Amino acid sequence: FESASNEKVEIAPETEDVPDFLQNLRSEQLVKLDVRPVIAAGKDPLKLILEKVGQLKKGEVLEIINTFEPTPLMLLLKKQGFESCAEEIRDGLVQTYFYRTADAVTTIPAEPGDKSAGWEEMLQRFEGKIVTIDVRRLEMPGPMMKILETLDQLPDETALFVYHKRIPVFLLPELSERKLDYRIREISEGEVLLLIFPS
Repeated sequence: FESASNEKVEIAPETEDVPDFLQNLRSEQLVKLDVRPVIAAGKDPLKLILEKVGQLKKGEVLEIINTFEPTPLMLLLKKQGFESCAEEIRDGLVQTYFYRTADAVTTIPAEPGDKSAGWEEMLQRFEGKIVTIDVRRLEMPGPMMKILETLDQLPDETALFVYHKRIPVFLLPELSERKLDYRIREISEGEVLLLIFPS
């Protein structure tokens, strides 16, 4: 059932602290994107989401329908000036809302250039000081969360060796902010090695 264009949208009625940008939201201001089919197909929806976010007009709110709270995306967009909030409707159904503030600027992380140079050299440099994790079997956003959580606990002058399914494009800006460098080695489709270390 399509609501009338001037009808107020009911957002999280059981939530006490509804953000200002969701109060008095009209249905014509709400842009919906269900990414569950994309995830079910084994693809990463983040690029699609960011393209949608970039198309938001003044006063519009993007509602992402997902199976989990997209914490990495929320952190990424917060740094770009967006407000967001998420609500778990029920198990396996989470609605996340993104609002473009006046000074918000959307930038889609670029694919990294050749970051394989010096792979062996870096492995030798950190020999005996490498922590290894495997995030290939984790569902999104598990891989990024696991990597960041491990980095938070990593001793000084220690590198993190990661077995991954893909190049984690949306992790890379976070690594730069943390003053960390990395090398990437693509073994085959679905198998990527990542070495993260102090720059």
